Amino acid sequence: MTLRPLLGAVAALSLAACAMLPQMRHEAAPADASLTAPLNPIPTDLTGYLAAADLDGAALLGPPPAPDSPRGLGERAHYDETRSLAGSARWTQAIADNDIWAGGALKTYSCAAGKAIGVETTPTLYRLLHRIEIDVRTIGKPAKDRFNRPRPMIGNDQPICVPREDWMKTNASYPSGHSMVGWSWGLILSELAPGSTDGLMAAGKAVGDSRVICGVHFQSDIEAGRTLASAMVARLHGEPEFQRDLARARKELAKAPAMSCPT
Repeated sequence: MTLRPLLGAVAALSLAACAMLPQMRHEAAPADASLTAPLNPIPTDLTGYLAAADLDGAALLGPPPAPDSPRGLGERAHYDETRSLAGSARWTQAIADNDIWAGGALKTYSCAAGKAIGVETTPTLYRLLHRIEIDVRTIGKPAKDRFNRPRPMIGNDQPICVPREDWMKTNASYPSGHSMVGWSWGLILSELAPGSTDGLMAAGKAVGDSRVICGVHFQSDIEAGRTLASAMVARLHGEPEFQRDLARARKELAKAPAMSCPT
């Protein structure tokens, strides 16, 4: 392929990636308590429902785009382009969506469901969701290790929405664990509150999209996370313990306090 067609393909892919993400906005970032949320998993005695051998994520997903492929080049260009969002309202939302351990990300799901979801209001559901986050690590890590894709911010000093830490150099980019968590939570909460599916799945999608805005993942990492999350949730439904917890969580959510959020 000559240089001119290749550059055209890269530009087209970059524009397509932009279209898949929420519209970029540059309003001033609002204050948010979740900006101080932990970047890493909080120590817990909980265990997941699944074992690593229960799902072969690497075989299901296949490899990520090669860095010098048209899509790989397009994703790199999109990373460079979205660094201009630093300090915007969308950037702040990406920071809030990072908080899947201390409850910050659950605020969006609570708003979508119209129910207060949390450790005090819905303890069974809260525990179930965090056990699923552990399953994400269990199921996602073998694929991460197999493909070992570097994160987009490795090797450059452009802004990202969370502090740079050494673990980012060894924790691979593909698939995105946050995307897996966000999508699986959206699927499960939609099963418990089907009338709120639109908002709940939008919340789950936003968690993944925010990782691209943040600059810590490529778009194909996010898509792979959603694919693997869907397979994982299907597999979870074959676990009797998960089914028991899900039944309890359904009753609990129905009785949870109402929650309304500003639009």
